[in-house]
Amino acid sequence: MINALFPLARPLLHSLDAETAHNLTLRGLAALPPRRPRADDPRLAVDVLGRRFPNPVGLAAGFDKGAEVPDALLGLGFGFVEVGGVVPKAQPGNPRPRVFRLPRDNAVINRFGLNSEGLDVVRARLAARNGRGGRIGVNIGANKDSTDRLADYVACTRALAPLVDFVTVNVSSPNTPGLRDLQGEAFLDELLARVVEARDATQPDTAILLKIAPDITLEALDAMAATALRRGVQALVVSNTTIARPASLREAGLAKETGGLSGRPLFAAATRLLAETYLRVGGRIPLVGVGGIDSAEAAWTKIRAGASLVQLYSSLVYAGPGLITEIKAGLLDHLKAEGAASLATVVGRDAAALARMPV
Repeated sequence: MINALFPLARPLLHSLDAETAHNLTLRGLAALPPRRPRADDPRLAVDVLGRRFPNPVGLAAGFDKGAEVPDALLGLGFGFVEVGGVVPKAQPGNPRPRVFRLPRDNAVINRFGLNSEGLDVVRARLAARNGRGGRIGVNIGANKDSTDRLADYVACTRALAPLVDFVTVNVSSPNTPGLRDLQGEAFLDELLARVVEARDATQPDTAILLKIAPDITLEALDAMAATALRRGVQALVVSNTTIARPASLREAGLAKETGGLSGRPLFAAATRLLAETYLRVGGRIPLVGVGGIDSAEAAWTKIRAGASLVQLYSSLVYAGPGLITEIKAGLLDHLKAEGAASLATVVGRDAAALARMPV
């Protein structure tokens, strides 16, 4: 029903500012009766992180920051949902307006600044749904005014690891001053060591993921990949939003807004970085491909570039939840056309070629 209603609701939602429309969408999802998703075709199942995901299509962090509606989102057909970002103390984030649609580019710019209700609120919500099933992850960060950002990540890991399938360490948001500095090799090494230690002390089965920015050099990627492997990170998420502004953007006025750009214009750069990452770590840890997925073809390309799982968010603003079903059906069509039994046989197949794709 919700898929059928979106074309009618979209003009209303897009007549509102983007954050108001988003909050209205969350309230609408919270009002839905509990719903179990339709069983997925077994060929879409993915075995990674010590778990079976019913399909590879996940919701990226940022949509459900406070873990308000993860079960409603799973009911839409996602194979997994990542909530957050979460920081220890509640913080308001940056002043509004702080999110902007670029409709002619199928893109979004946000500078939320990790607005969060805080660790205690999110932990209580996740604890309340514990045992309901479905694959859930949480994205963690550091408070803007923190004097010990490493301790912030440790606190979030200790509190949330027992309640989720994976914890994503976010050091790549462009909207918290200094956060991307934690991608430096020395900082990252200590951060990951302490996060993994905190996970091991609370819930050793929970996976630790690292989310990286698309704006790094290949030399920085080499160092980050090596550090992640050395510290026992279970997967890399490629990538976060970009601070770059491609010359191809049609919404030239809105493109001047500061913040992270997501959506279709990010696809090429994020996919090329994904392929480069696969060439460095492929076969040792899995990758999650994020950035510009707005069709089954885009998701298929991410998998060919090296992604075992994929995530989307911005494309939902324009296509609505029906896109989830369309992507899954399209992936099955690709598997059938190639006579492949599972997506695992395709992961990274064209990484070398896609690493050279133009941006």
